[in-house]
Amino acid sequence: MRAMILAAGRGERMRPLTDVTPKPLLPVNGKPLLVYHLEKLAQQDVTDVVINHAWLGQQIEATLGDGSQFGLRIKYSSEPTGGLETAGGIIRALPLLGEEPFWVINGDIFTNLDFAELPRELAPGKLAHLLMTENPDHNQAGDFSLNNGQLIPAQSGQKTYTYTGMGLFSPTLFSMYKPGQEQFVRLRPILDNAIAQGQVAASLFTAAWTDVGTPQRLQQLQEHP
Repeated sequence: MRAMILAAGRGERMRPLTDVTPKPLLPVNGKPLLVYHLEKLAQQDVTDVVINHAWLGQQIEATLGDGSQFGLRIKYSSEPTGGLETAGGIIRALPLLGEEPFWVINGDIFTNLDFAELPRELAPGKLAHLLMTENPDHNQAGDFSLNNGQLIPAQSGQKTYTYTGMGLFSPTLFSMYKPGQEQFVRLRPILDNAIAQGQVAASLFTAAWTDVGTPQRLQQLQEHP
């Protein structure tokens, strides 16, 4: 099993904290967000992790090294200043991720979810399996709806859920792009296209989850992790 942690974002809303520290290295109770992810991945017998970076990426490499301190092998996918957006970052890193489905985890989230609950296989005909959660205060409109384990567009009158930034992805989801190329590509249009074709599964979890997108949310985690 391989995993990719997305860590290339600038973290504009987290300034001034992110002026000197990349957002995924911001600490919660003395431990960087990225380290929580790596420790959980190691517990699931993941051996290879790819981390992309752009803003202050040298700090990420200096802090985490080759991953041996976590029992992992870490490879880095560097991006130009500003990053390549979510899908662009994944496409850039595809040559490091192999041909089998891999986990993708946002580097700037915090959760007490046991990673044993992450899906390890895709159902036939599916190109991705996303983990969803109840809508937080900052995203009350939600992102998508669910229908018998399948992700569907959010529609009027239907309950919606928020994408947690965790999921299992097939490299085939990005087959319209050349692996390794450097191109600014957003994930949402790719997901929308796959959802329209019934190719995205989803499951709901109830574990605590925070998108650490503002200093206020980070402070709340420090007080109530």
